[in-house]
Amino acid sequence: MTRTRTMLKLAAAAMAVGLLAAPAQAQRDPAYQAAREAGQVGEKMDGYLGIVGSATPALRAMVDDINIRRRAVYAEQAQANNATLEEYAFTAGCLAISRTSPGEMYQAPDGSWQERTSAPPRRDPRCP
Repeated sequence: MTRTRTMLKLAAAAMAVGLLAAPAQAQRDPAYQAAREAGQVGEKMDGYLGIVGSATPALRAMVDDINIRRRAVYAEQAQANNATLEEYAFTAGCLAISRTSPGEMYQAPDGSWQERTSAPPRRDPRCP
């Protein structure tokens, strides 16, 4: 199977499970929502949540918890779709970045943090 077909298959699988089904519950946490709205956290290209700027211990603990949950979902889905954890996480990252809303932060292909505008986010050319 070609890499493009594999990425598309992983994207479909990620969407089928609601992208991040288990972490979505944690992300309804008011502290998470406040950090997201304040631009303190953002979606990374590797599929995990990142801290934008300096981190407090509470912010670091929240991000670590969400990322642990994401990794568990990614590992399960990667195995179910005959993909590596990294492939699945990257595809989920592409989708998470594409789903950011204006004002939210995301990691651009050059690794810099960008604030989402009304335009589509800058994504890695390998994204499905």
